[in-house]
Amino acid sequence: MSANFWSPIKLSVEIASISGILVLIFGLFFGKIMAGKNFKGKVLLETGFLLPLVLPPTVVGFLLIVIFGRNSPIGQVIELLMHQPLMFTKWAAVIASTVVAFPLMYQSAKAGFEAIDEDIENAARVDGANELKLFFTISIPLALKAIISGAILSFSRALGEFGATLMFAGNIPGRTQTIPTAIYIAIDSGNMQLAWLWAISMIAISFIMLLCVHFTKS
Repeated sequence: MSANFWSPIKLSVEIASISGILVLIFGLFFGKIMAGKNFKGKVLLETGFLLPLVLPPTVVGFLLIVIFGRNSPIGQVIELLMHQPLMFTKWAAVIASTVVAFPLMYQSAKAGFEAIDEDIENAARVDGANELKLFFTISIPLALKAIISGAILSFSRALGEFGATLMFAGNIPGRTQTIPTAIYIAIDSGNMQLAWLWAISMIAISFIMLLCVHFTKS
């Protein structure tokens, strides 16, 4: 196989891995905060967290351009720090993948934390455990199956992200061209053999990921 074939695969795995780490961190943090808590505005906040699941990818891409584009204050600060615009870089693809994958991790983590018996956590507090120690030694181990499932599903979702990535990061070979965008270009140019090879590689990776989810639940 040529380097042109492997480049989108390597980049997709790299972007999905970075996005997976980010959604794991944010998913655990917000999942724990929201689990079992009731406060004013919770419904609105949680709806905002889950919006990327139902919004068309083009809308997500458009919002990312508005928020992080060169004409936005955030985009200008990032451009100053990076010495280049954020759009059409690998990090733009990471942000797009993180945004669309976050709801899956958040839902799984929140469900896992909500399933924990409060008496166990309260007993640990009585024994002198602070909230940080409680989180890492009690909450995470007890919710581990749900967390692992969410992490795998989030990775798979980030791996397959197309619409928002194409709009925000573009399709630059060797820089931002992931498997989904490479398949799109291959079909558009009539190279069905290459499109099939990339599609099969995506199916294989996704199949393995879903098998991992199944085994974590069994």
